[in-house]
Amino acid sequence: MYINLTVIGKFIAIFSVVVAIISYYLGRRKTETPVLAAVLGAVFSIVPIFGLIYLAVLMFKRDLVKEGESRA
Repeated sequence: MYINLTVIGKFIAIFSVVVAIISYYLGRRKTETPVLAAVLGAVFSIVPIFGLIYLAVLMFKRDLVKEGESRA
C-alpha cells in the first residue's frame, strides 16, 4: 500500500488536535494551567507515542483539591 507524506502529515495534525483537546479537559481537573497542558499535549503528539504517554501521565495524576473539599 502506498502512503505518501501528505497522509502522514494530515494524520499527525488531526492526532495533535485530538490530543490537545483531551489534554485540556484532563488539565482542567488535574492542573492549575489547563491551557499549558493542552499546548504540551499538542507539542508532544507530533511524535504520536509521546502524545499517548503524555495523556497516560496526565490521566494517572491526582485531581486537584478544590476549596472547601477534603481529600479522604
